[in-house]
Amino acid sequence: MPNAAKGVRERLAGLALRMGTLDRRWIFLVMGLLVLYPLLFPLALPLQITPPVRGFADAMDQLKPGSTVLMSCDYDPGAIPELVPMTRTAFRQLLSQDCKVVVTVLWNGGPGLVDSVLREVAREFPDKHYGVDYVNLGYKAGNEAVMVLMGQGVANAFPRDYRGNNTRGLPMMREVGDYSTFALLVSVSAGYPGTKEWVQQVQARFHLPMVAGVTAVSAPEYYPYLQSGQLRGLLGGMAGAAEYEKARGESGTATRGMDAQSLGHIFVALCILGGNFVQWGRRRRGA
Repeated sequence: MPNAAKGVRERLAGLALRMGTLDRRWIFLVMGLLVLYPLLFPLALPLQITPPVRGFADAMDQLKPGSTVLMSCDYDPGAIPELVPMTRTAFRQLLSQDCKVVVTVLWNGGPGLVDSVLREVAREFPDKHYGVDYVNLGYKAGNEAVMVLMGQGVANAFPRDYRGNNTRGLPMMREVGDYSTFALLVSVSAGYPGTKEWVQQVQARFHLPMVAGVTAVSAPEYYPYLQSGQLRGLLGGMAGAAEYEKARGESGTATRGMDAQSLGHIFVALCILGGNFVQWGRRRRGA
């Protein structure tokens, strides 16, 4: 038996040494395929909806038809993978529930990107019209000062919308005054100015119900607001966006991205185990 066990160990060591000579380009190829395949053909891997995401979805579900919602999309192209999917899903849900949506942008790199997302989703609702059911007020410099000014009247802060229209002349904006007009604030933010400033300057002052979607790296910063009730729900990064899609019964880019990310992580873990196996084989043969 000792000789048999020794023989098995020797064969394993030989296998480890052969693995050590594997061309690394094969590893890159496998990783590329594992990432690409789920993006083209979604796998719908199991995904559990966490309480923060459930709170976000519930707050949106509770909106009554005809409610006016303020949606601030404060990010730039660097946050596309994480924040555009949640923007798309949230805007789609609001339109499907017959809510009126006022969109603002406080990042100078975001207006064009946000407008393209709004146009993409709006094409799914041919009965919804710009200026009647939704409006994109575009970018306004000033950070927190803009938030405070909106408390005195949204049209005061944004006299013209992103398309150059007179804000007060748009049908839906005639009924929009200050923050008391809105049933909910949806903040989709990549940093400053963003969710923290909306909580401090608007939610704390005007007690406007609020939910937020943020990047994964910044999500832990906002959990105290969630625990205090200042945020009714929170989406954290691509995972949060994918959970929100699942809650909505959708399979969007975040779901496909999470499939690709999960497979990539599994493969990286296997490579780490394989590397340790190769190192064990080399040490054994060296001994």
